[in-house]
Amino acid sequence: MGHSLTNDADILIVGGGLSGAMLAAQLMRRPGRCRVLVIEPRAELGRGVAYSAVELGHTLNGNAARVSVDPDNADDFTQWLTEYIEAGGWPESDQQQVPVGELFPPRGLFGLYARQRLADAQALGALNGSTVEHVQAEVVDLQADADAVRLTLSDGRSLQGAFAVLATGMFPAACTPQTRSCGLNAAALDPWDVAAMQRLDPQSTVMIIGSGLTMIDAVVSLDQAGHRGPIEVFSRHGLRPHVRRQPPAWVDFLAQDQHIRTPRQLMRELRRHCRDAIAQGIDWQAPLNTVRPHIGRLWHQATDEQRRQFVRHVRPWWESHHHRSSPLSAELVERLYEEGRLRIHAASFEGLERSTGDGVSIRLRRRGEAHTCVVSAGALINSSGIEYDWRRVARPLPRQLLARGLVRPGPLALGIAAEVDGAVLSAEGQPASRLFAMGPPLRGMWWESTAVSDVVSQAKALAGRLVR
Repeated sequence: MGHSLTNDADILIVGGGLSGAMLAAQLMRRPGRCRVLVIEPRAELGRGVAYSAVELGHTLNGNAARVSVDPDNADDFTQWLTEYIEAGGWPESDQQQVPVGELFPPRGLFGLYARQRLADAQALGALNGSTVEHVQAEVVDLQADADAVRLTLSDGRSLQGAFAVLATGMFPAACTPQTRSCGLNAAALDPWDVAAMQRLDPQSTVMIIGSGLTMIDAVVSLDQAGHRGPIEVFSRHGLRPHVRRQPPAWVDFLAQDQHIRTPRQLMRELRRHCRDAIAQGIDWQAPLNTVRPHIGRLWHQATDEQRRQFVRHVRPWWESHHHRSSPLSAELVERLYEEGRLRIHAASFEGLERSTGDGVSIRLRRRGEAHTCVVSAGALINSSGIEYDWRRVARPLPRQLLARGLVRPGPLALGIAAEVDGAVLSAEGQPASRLFAMGPPLRGMWWESTAVSDVVSQAKALAGRLVR
């Protein structure tokens, strides 16, 4: 790889969560010498927000057989986990009483696996003189020209490289002007902060905004912190994730029928297959599981109007049926729901209210009602998920990239726009020659761009493109 002598690296990877770490691993597996710098403020590469969780109760929402970081070996994590358990690791695994591939491991354990696979790749790369170095800082600005990409770091340093990749992962839901929720994250507890929850009155009422998978994690955290009071959950549609089961294989009907091209056709055909499955006494999740590999293609070829229809009318149900929770977590939520301790309300969050005393108050609009109301509790947890619209992300780098016109919002303002090979598009729609993106920033391009399988297949393809 030719580059000027002043370059600090061949490839600068912005973000060292799963996306950035797996791209670095794939680059190390390529022939030829390559110097990679991964810029990540966390102490460890490969974990990011998702896999930094330390509690055993915070499990993956997919079983081990689904989450290999090796795109060429679907059983890689199952094999690693088998050896890890046989060596005495994760003794609690025997409580699940299923084969290793069907276990739902703690997310922190998956983070350990990802780190080990990166270390394996680094050892392999070293044979060719390739290196990966972790620069512990946040990237706050980026400039690119015909010759190089220059990064400005939070500690004042600057780095230069032949190519840069935006592997920024997921941004927690940001405050939006419409909801006046700018103080929300300051007033709310982190869904994974068990220590902070232990300081609450165990009998106090806790409110949770959002009812997706992060809400499930928050309930697990509260339970592990010894909280025994009421939990009131508020989300626009009042839907909660289904539990992930292990149904038998179903025919891949999307591979057989290439005429299915629109969200409406997909939903009609999927419902038909789910009804057929139920009529045969088979779990409706079996047909749903076949859809996953086709989502990127279907979303990419849909028109913006079709995508809008999907987001407006289908998305909440898609999320609750498709992004399912692990059996252990779902069991806890179901038990609290049955006991009446956990209640889920269909209501939109309209903003924080000034509270008197120790508690916190929020303004809500219940579904179907014109007026708003104020609800108070001892504590608040923000589980409203991920902000994909970069124009609303309150971090320096997305703001600078948009302000400089180096990137533009993706379809439906989800993430950023890019070519099929990951080259980002400028404000004028020109593909960059030195700036690429992968993982969650490409949500608008592929819809599903966050799961382990999405990330590792993108990492492999992008590594090949960069080394060429």
